[in-house]
Amino acid sequence: MFTCKFYIIAGVFFLCLVKASLVFAETSKIGTWTTASSAPSKRTEVIAATVEGKIYVVGGFNEPKLQNVLKFAISSDVEVYDPVSDSWSISTPLPEGRHHAGIASHNGMLYVIGGFTKSFLSVWHAVPTVYQYNPSTAKWRELAPMPTARGALGVTVYQNRIYAIGGYDGKHNSAAVEIFDPETNSWSSSTMMPTARDHLAVAAVGSRIYAIGGRFDLDYHHNMGTVEEYDPQTNQWRARAHLPTARSGITAGVINGWIYVVGGESGEGTFATNEAYDPVKNQWHTMAPMPTARHGLGSAVADGRLYVISGGPTPGGSFSQTNEVFTPPPANTTLSQ
Repeated sequence: MFTCKFYIIAGVFFLCLVKASLVFAETSKIGTWTTASSAPSKRTEVIAATVEGKIYVVGGFNEPKLQNVLKFAISSDVEVYDPVSDSWSISTPLPEGRHHAGIASHNGMLYVIGGFTKSFLSVWHAVPTVYQYNPSTAKWRELAPMPTARGALGVTVYQNRIYAIGGYDGKHNSAAVEIFDPETNSWSSSTMMPTARDHLAVAAVGSRIYAIGGRFDLDYHHNMGTVEEYDPQTNQWRARAHLPTARSGITAGVINGWIYVVGGESGEGTFATNEAYDPVKNQWHTMAPMPTARHGLGSAVADGRLYVISGGPTPGGSFSQTNEVFTPPPANTTLSQ
């Protein structure tokens, strides 16, 4: 009798182990999320980038309080996350608060490009400013401005140049593609993006640059799934497979040659959606959704993981300290579309 019970219990335990392993295997195909140490302050519409292994989260809007009401809660904060120690520190603030700016990391420096600031009673005053941050001195300096003032733009680095693409100039969407050379502190212009838009994501993979999603004239009721690819060698654009879920207010990171596009907002709410683009096959794949749906979030890649920080859990003015980490599936994993 005892032996019979033992084998029944052992069999049930074995089946549970098999089921758990199958669930883990299936989950690992679409990646996994973990929660890291929360950011020091609640913010939204932030930007983020990795410099020398540390993640800098910059600007945006702070949660409104009496002490920031005169600034319309526009943030100049710079908070620094160390993934190794899972800890935060505070660094030198921006010379002036910015929200919906672009950001890039290049040669150990951080670049904050464009964005919006306040002007009279509006918080949508587009600016062309470029600020460079040196982590070794913790100091900012202002560089040559963009030719076109705009915010809610996309920024990426390709072959030692910083590309500033799209956005909103204060009156209309911009299709501008302007290229900054940090060595000469100068700008040049390139072929305009076919579809002008703001709140898009921009990423460089291999020898191409991708402009993904976005919206028309700051209106999240008019989201887009448009994906356009730019070839810097031929100076030409072409259309690629649409983002499966039309979104704006998104963020993106590149890991192992794939672009992971996360979050966003619409009139119906915020997105936890995480979709990955394979540029080689021109295919999209649905990945594990974020634990916390958000828009206006910042992201940065460190040690093969995507850190997704802050952002609003509801459309419009909402704020969080959330720091969630996505680990993608192994590069050789077979996925369905």
